[in-house]
Amino acid sequence: MLRGALDALLQAVVIHDGNGRVVFRNRHAEDLATPRHSDALAARAVDELLHAVAAGGGRTGRTLELHGPPRRVLDLIGEAIEDSEGAVVGAIAVIDDISERRRLDAVRRDFVANVSHELRTPVGALTLLAEALKDEHEQAVVDRLAGRIADEAERVGRIIEDLLDLSRMEADTSLPGDAVPIAVAVARAVERVQHGADQHGVEVSINCESEETEVRGDERQLISAIANLLDNAVKYSDVNTVVSVGIARDGAWVDVAVRDEGIGIPSSDLERVFERFYRVDRARSRQTGGTGLGLSIVRHVANNHGGEVTVEPREGEGSTFTLRLPVAEA
Repeated sequence: MLRGALDALLQAVVIHDGNGRVVFRNRHAEDLATPRHSDALAARAVDELLHAVAAGGGRTGRTLELHGPPRRVLDLIGEAIEDSEGAVVGAIAVIDDISERRRLDAVRRDFVANVSHELRTPVGALTLLAEALKDEHEQAVVDRLAGRIADEAERVGRIIEDLLDLSRMEADTSLPGDAVPIAVAVARAVERVQHGADQHGVEVSINCESEETEVRGDERQLISAIANLLDNAVKYSDVNTVVSVGIARDGAWVDVAVRDEGIGIPSSDLERVFERFYRVDRARSRQTGGTGLGLSIVRHVANNHGGEVTVEPREGEGSTFTLRLPVAEA
């Protein structure tokens, strides 16, 4: 019964007898007995900890960082086992894998730092513009400063709106089971970005091979994801170029591919383009008013719907982002 209880723990447990021999490992601790280098390092650290507490008594602990792959962080706690007379008869170690906890803490810290940084820039600009406007009497300058203030206020609003969208999508664990015609979602997404495309002098074209195809999920999220792909493509495209969006069925999947003729993505940036606030070209993103959250929103929508989003870069020639979604069963 005791063995079953220890096996049910999420932590690894190793017990030594008074001679320093292993007398018990629960099922999670068995993983440390593999020949893999990182596991061997962890097993050696556990043995050293157990021998230390057996020799000195009491309780001690340490944190072990294993560079992997995969990278792991283990929290080791060792304590001496004493009999009724206080003599040390063995030692027990509990190994807790805190890798995910550390990763989430790092994500939270980075997120707070990024949000603070992204909001500081437009808020600082608003402060400077307001101070300049306060003492300005020339109407042309007043109009120009007022226009700049409106632009920066709109930028803050977009950042907050994208953050709220991202928060809602992360919280949505159960999506509506509605069947959404993917062609309708694409058409509405194009409508949403058409004005911005016209302002940038970019043409948006639709190539739909599967008008009747439906996916099951949240129509609002799907439209938001496609619109973010289109908006991203438009902002990184040059004047008089074309952004195309195509719909193609591939068995049980449907692909929504957004292709642009813009600046492309360097191979060094491919692993990070879906991170929050990450921008390939920061200077250009500042000019176009991008928040750096669009592709992160797309990734969350894809995950929520059991799909994926991929990118095919052509540096200097443009990029193709493909949102792949499972087709709704009839």
